Amino acid sequence: MLVLFETAAGFAIFKVLDESKLQQIDSLYKEFETPEKANKIVKLKHFEKFQDTTEALAAATALVEGKISKSLKKVLKKMVAKEAHEQLAISDAKLGGVLKEKLDLSCIHSPAVAELMRCIRSQMEGLISGLPPREMSAMSLGLAHSLSRYKLKFSPDKVDTMIVQAISLLDDLDKELNNYIMRCREWYGWHFPELGKVITDNLAYCKTVLKIGDRTNVASSDLSELLPEEVEAEVKLAAEISMGTEVSEQDISNIRHLCEQVIEISEYRAQLYDYLKNRMMAIAPNLTVMVGELVGARLISHAGSLLNLAKHPASTVQILGAEKALFRALKTRKDTPKYGLIYHASLVGQTTAKNKGKISRMLAAKTSLAIRYDALGEDTNAEMGVENRAKLEARLRLLEEKGIRRISGTGKAMAQADKYMHKSEVRLYDPSGDSLIPSTSKKRKFEEIKEEEEEEALTPAVKAKKAKKEQKAAAEEEDETSAAATEEPPKKKKKKKKDSAEAPKEEEESVVVTEPTEKKKKKKKKEAED
Repeated sequence: MLVLFETAAGFAIFKVLDESKLQQIDSLYKEFETPEKANKIVKLKHFEKFQDTTEALAAATALVEGKISKSLKKVLKKMVAKEAHEQLAISDAKLGGVLKEKLDLSCIHSPAVAELMRCIRSQMEGLISGLPPREMSAMSLGLAHSLSRYKLKFSPDKVDTMIVQAISLLDDLDKELNNYIMRCREWYGWHFPELGKVITDNLAYCKTVLKIGDRTNVASSDLSELLPEEVEAEVKLAAEISMGTEVSEQDISNIRHLCEQVIEISEYRAQLYDYLKNRMMAIAPNLTVMVGELVGARLISHAGSLLNLAKHPASTVQILGAEKALFRALKTRKDTPKYGLIYHASLVGQTTAKNKGKISRMLAAKTSLAIRYDALGEDTNAEMGVENRAKLEARLRLLEEKGIRRISGTGKAMAQADKYMHKSEVRLYDPSGDSLIPSTSKKRKFEEIKEEEEEEALTPAVKAKKAKKEQKAAAEEEDETSAAATEEPPKKKKKKKKDSAEAPKEEEESVVVTEPTEKKKKKKKKEAED
């Protein structure tokens, strides 16, 4: 068995003399306690030394990436090809697959091989002759530095680390500026409290305090360069009637020094913002066009790097920065957030509250494409970002205007709207409203029913008198049948109006009414006989 061992000085190939020892993994380190014991297990067969650091770096990077360098290929062809039947022990399984594919070598990688490599490394000075320890350590240090620089892959145009640092510093500066300005206003407010109400701009306030110092100097100071004429006149008027306390020169000097610090930090912040804007346009131009430099920089900072951000799907980009709200919503089984850091983008800000969710979802989808194009594409132009932003703005106008256009795959299909037909309720004229005669009320009907009941409750004698009157009226009529017909309708009406409880009374009345009719017929018969 042959062993491929990589060092900072070159490649070494060892021959395993006693393979039976490799089976005892736990006790293998005992065989390498001294260089003499180690030489009994393995023997150096060939050592290919690197000529310079460049060659060492090329070989090391090739091994890291799982590739075969030129020097390694040369060594393997020279030494291993002679003993093709031997297995080659290697420390990287990925490299073994490449060697088997390209050079047709039988490679082995196992825990026993890994333990063997560790033991060889412990006795490397005794096994490889001609390498002083000091020279070996210097080569290892130089190769480590070179390899680290290579891993960084430093490129001035594609370093998103600078963006992460710049946006973090910008946020810190904003916090410090707010604290300093608040302290300055409160401190100088004891001496000239009216100035804070007159001048609302923080930077203009600090410059004014720096120039006038004591409020007694306001009348003789020229503030035309800092303030408009109206504000300057108001400041001078307020200084004459100020209610502030008197302070010493030492207090004024300290306040002025604080104002100088605020002005310097403000100027540096403006410079840092310009720097961040330029770096964002250089590294992620499409992302900058879509959401702006500040929101884009915060997205990159939150994800860690532009490449990490490119790995996120659009749904993650949409809620990036709202993780706490997301997990709280999932825990309480409520609605999840619709936007995170992307809420501060200009497209979402100019949308109504009803459409913010839709626009943030569409913006996240287009932003995700722009990020991947910036991170993995070769071009550095912002044409794709400009085109996608124009589409989003058109969609936003459509949502705001509530147009009839329906967005399809091409965005050109038009929806057919029905013609507007005015449908009103048809109301008929009620002529009963024109009558001046009042309609009978329920109360009147109720009184009539009562009167009828009272009439029915009268004595039979009164009823008989009523019957005689009816007889006279009937005698005047020519036909008896017509007289009987005229008497029946009122009876029916009375029956309808009466309750079921009064049914027996009605029967009695009918008996009383029928008796006089029979008498009347008998009299007529007698008269006819006479």
